[in-house]
Amino acid sequence: MRSEKGITLVSVIVYVIAMLIIISVITVLTSYFYKNVDINSTSENLSQQYTRFNTYFTEEVNKKGNNILDIGETESTTGNSPQKYIVFSSGNQYTFIPANKSIYINSVKIAEDIENCTFEEIKEDDKTKVKVTIQGANNFERVTTYTLVK
Repeated sequence: MRSEKGITLVSVIVYVIAMLIIISVITVLTSYFYKNVDINSTSENLSQQYTRFNTYFTEEVNKKGNNILDIGETESTTGNSPQKYIVFSSGNQYTFIPANKSIYINSVKIAEDIENCTFEEIKEDDKTKVKVTIQGANNFERVTTYTLVK
């Protein structure tokens, strides 16, 4: 009779297959986890960019006697989307440049990774309001209406 010490070839194959299945399951779970972390970090970054823009813009609309001089779009000569802007009587101009997905105050970048931004003037009674719509990746959208202080 033979000695039955050690592992047979069949048991080694079973162990290897079991380990491959376990590793595959772990890989699927971790890739799902990292994908969700990536989406969350993108949303968090967009919230930070919106908060930074909101800080500057709120300060602008709260300046006494500050009025809107112009709201519009520049003509696109390169075929890209036109730049959207708003100019205040304080001399500050907020510009959304689609080519680099950024919002500038004069020539200083204050927000990035923005897909679209629009400025709209609303006159209600004796109040002037500005409606700002900011859109980003992963269905990020913020619509805020600011009332200018007289």
